[in-house]
Amino acid sequence: MSDEFEKEVAKAEKELEQGLMTVENEQANEGLDDEYLGDLKMQAQEYQQKLQDAAAKAKDYAGEKLHYAGEKFKELQDKDPKELIEDAKEYARKNPGQTILISAAVGLVIGWLIKRK
Repeated sequence: MSDEFEKEVAKAEKELEQGLMTVENEQANEGLDDEYLGDLKMQAQEYQQKLQDAAAKAKDYAGEKLHYAGEKFKELQDKDPKELIEDAKEYARKNPGQTILISAAVGLVIGWLIKRK
């Protein structure tokens, strides 16, 4: 009985050592995983900060352009339609190339909008 007992103890010790080695390996891998996940987390935080900065810049830019467009719209509201037509004619005389490009772009957009419907 003592021989069988010693064999069982040896077997249990061997299994315990293998179990401990597995746990140690897992802990070592977890350390690597934690390090890798930590790096990923840091990169994600950096990208999040970059996106927040870009969104803030875009918001500021859009706000500036909206303010500018609002001012121009108020100027147009204050003008008489005949005055607007005269201004458009004067612009076309001074900048014929840009006038043609603007007309072509407006035509393409209107054509695209009509075709979609």
